[in-house]
Amino acid sequence: MADAIIETEGLGKSYGSAWALRDVSVSIPPGTIGLLGPNGAGKSTFLKCLLNLETPTTGTARVLGRNIRSSHRESRERVGYGPELDAHIPGMMGCEYVALCGQLSGLPFRRARQRAHEMLDLVGMGQERYRSIDTYSTGMKQRAKLAQALVHDPELLILDEPTNGLDASGREYILRLIGSLRRDFGISVIISSHLLQDVERICDRVMIVANGRVIEHDTIANLKARREHVIEITPLSGRDRLVQVLEEAGHAVETLANGRLRIASDAASSNWVLELMQQHGLPPAHLSASPDALQGLFLQALATANQGGGLA
Repeated sequence: MADAIIETEGLGKSYGSAWALRDVSVSIPPGTIGLLGPNGAGKSTFLKCLLNLETPTTGTARVLGRNIRSSHRESRERVGYGPELDAHIPGMMGCEYVALCGQLSGLPFRRARQRAHEMLDLVGMGQERYRSIDTYSTGMKQRAKLAQALVHDPELLILDEPTNGLDASGREYILRLIGSLRRDFGISVIISSHLLQDVERICDRVMIVANGRVIEHDTIANLKARREHVIEITPLSGRDRLVQVLEEAGHAVETLANGRLRIASDAASSNWVLELMQQHGLPPAHLSASPDALQGLFLQALATANQGGGLA
């Protein structure tokens, strides 16, 4: 697609005889994209190839329209990167570190210093910016990493596990901030995470990677629409009668370990279940339509990959 932020064709990376990434061909439009996959799936290798931190063994890629091989410097100029592992410089204050990153990205000293304080304000860091990064908590280091990734005003932000180590309030703040970047600043974001609920909350598109291959890539809405709808029912009473009514209506009922009842449905809405219960005078029950939808998609995709399937 013409406005793709990332385009790859046959992208692969091997280490000796082992392939960490194999034949990845994708076109990613602007937006907020979640990169999902188990440990060792190839997520970080994919991102590092795009950033020229790893040299691809096969294939080509374009980042914001720039070829990563022939225009490797230009392909990184408008990209911000927050690595999974800490990469700060020991002994530097937070504001010094972020300002230095701005200078390394081409900003003049005064502008880099000004932008550093603006971005530290944005990520919610107060007077801690004047302390050595060595003394920071994990959550504060994550905020500093996000600030340095944004300091040069990138068009694309690549974040590898940005909520690792955050407490509940810190995670909430960072997720809301990341979710606002596209809406408020026009910055596209690729976020690699193992936390499916985070991705489902802030992303409009997902890529699922397993065994070095992209096995799903679509909008979350489209992926959910393709998935079989599931309804879970928590009866307050009359469980056996409810099971009987559902089975007589032609629905296979699975009893879960937590006592809930699970049935497959052709409809995303659970209204038909309520109507059926009302017709038979059954007592009220709690219904949840397609719970943990993204998790179900993720597990289905991994099962397909383990059976030898895949899209890339």
